[in-house]
Amino acid sequence: MKCPYCGNPDTRVIDSRPADDNNSIRRRRSCDECGKRFTTYEKVETIPLIVIKKDNNREAFDRSKIEAGVLRACYKRPVSAEDIKRTVDEIELEVVNREEKEIPSNLIGEIVMDKLKLLDPVAYVRFASVYREFKDVNTFMDELKTFLE
Repeated sequence: MKCPYCGNPDTRVIDSRPADDNNSIRRRRSCDECGKRFTTYEKVETIPLIVIKKDNNREAFDRSKIEAGVLRACYKRPVSAEDIKRTVDEIELEVVNREEKEIPSNLIGEIVMDKLKLLDPVAYVRFASVYREFKDVNTFMDELKTFLE
């Protein structure tokens, strides 16, 4: 690692430990030339995941959108914040573990619905009603019948 003070290419690692976010490593370094110390952070490089929307537009995967949808579905339901966080983590992990550079949004929606079905039935129906764009009571009843079977 190049020293930010004198530009010397040889520096030593003095201390390494996980950073506060537990997704990177914090390293204290010392320059052999000028003796100054500095901190670096090392993080795993990930391939950006692209979501293919219904209209064929593409955008970067955004965990916060899944989190917002799950929170909206669980609004005023007896679901703890920890359960919501765990569910969103599971959804994100399942999406990322597919190891595809592009993933259709409808597949993400199906994964969310599968996880919500296990978390809270009312939250599942709320999410499904928006996701499947229920037009009338009959399509709503069809989804409920499928859920109950």
